[in-house]
Amino acid sequence: MPGAATTTAVGAEAARRRTFAVISHPDAGKSTITEALALHARVIGEAGAVHGKAGRRGVVSDWMAMEQQRGISITSAVLQFAYRDLVVNLLDTPGHADFSEDTYRVLTAVDCAVMLLDAAKGLEPQTLKLFEVCRARRIPVITFINKWDRPGREPLALLDEIEQRINLRPTPITWPVGTAGHFHGVVDRRTGEMTAFQRTPAVPPPRSRNS
Repeated sequence: MPGAATTTAVGAEAARRRTFAVISHPDAGKSTITEALALHARVIGEAGAVHGKAGRRGVVSDWMAMEQQRGISITSAVLQFAYRDLVVNLLDTPGHADFSEDTYRVLTAVDCAVMLLDAAKGLEPQTLKLFEVCRARRIPVITFINKWDRPGREPLALLDEIEQRINLRPTPITWPVGTAGHFHGVVDRRTGEMTAFQRTPAVPPPRSRNS
């Protein structure tokens, strides 16, 4: 049997772990946002793109050949990285209904879920199903609205939809500057500081010596 010191050490390591899943309807941007978080956490040195768009490599969480070919997530993938004194497990889950059983299993083991919405489409059917699973299991949910750099809906209209359709009153932490499709950045409502958005061109892959 493990001694008291071993048990204490295991307990301390377990207490450092935080696990969260990204959930959404297909094509809302789960794998892309997972890739961005991995990039900012310095787990990877360069962000890829779903389906290897613009000649870039694929995202790290879509590791199966079929996922890379079809541009969708089929299985859940976990990325682990350190954040301050914590160890974060970030789970990218399938959005397509055909693979939802995998997502349901993942949601039994998370501390929190990030519900990703498309700024143009709002709450889509599969997102609602996954949210109800989180609600039934009392999993805290953080909502992230994606694709502000494309034409979409007004922020207040999206907040109204969330309140009316799932009976929750969202409290924005950040607020977009500019309209959808003419996105300039976000303001942190706690500090008033703005983080500017600047689109950068895709970097082409390096040419081989024989080309």
